Amino acid sequence: MSNEFKRQAIAARRIGRHSSCVRCGEDRPGALIRNSEPRICACCQRKEAGKSVIDDHHVAGRNNHCATVPVPVNDHRACLSLDQYGWPRRTLRNPDRSPLLAIAACIRGFIAFLEYCVEQLLRWAPQELEGLDQYLTEKIGPRWWRRDRVYGRRRRGCRG
Repeated sequence: MSNEFKRQAIAARRIGRHSSCVRCGEDRPGALIRNSEPRICACCQRKEAGKSVIDDHHVAGRNNHCATVPVPVNDHRACLSLDQYGWPRRTLRNPDRSPLLAIAACIRGFIAFLEYCVEQLLRWAPQELEGLDQYLTEKIGPRWWRRDRVYGRRRRGCRG
């Protein structure tokens, strides 16, 4: 059983099965506030308190590099920080300020943040484009991109 799976299982037990924020529906255990009644997520709690819903995420961990990136608090808690808890403890904490561990943390953090960005910015796009292509094919016809009414004139080029 992986450490990440164990952490997620513990968080789910702590929060309760099928729990979600009563305001926005957030259901990731890491984003939900423990012992809140009614159940609420960190983002909604901060909104209610008039505080920022954006956190500064230390990509390589606070002890390894000062670089931060702004991310939504729920994503910070449920994704990015959770990922860092899966790193070797010595790398994340880097008590002796080892430059090699700091570099390892920078690489781990960059990979995790890149994966987060791909998930947030790109993962949804192919399915949406494929659905749009199907819709245009049904409404305009096959090879809809070759129709004068779509582009105003025929496209030229090797794929024309």
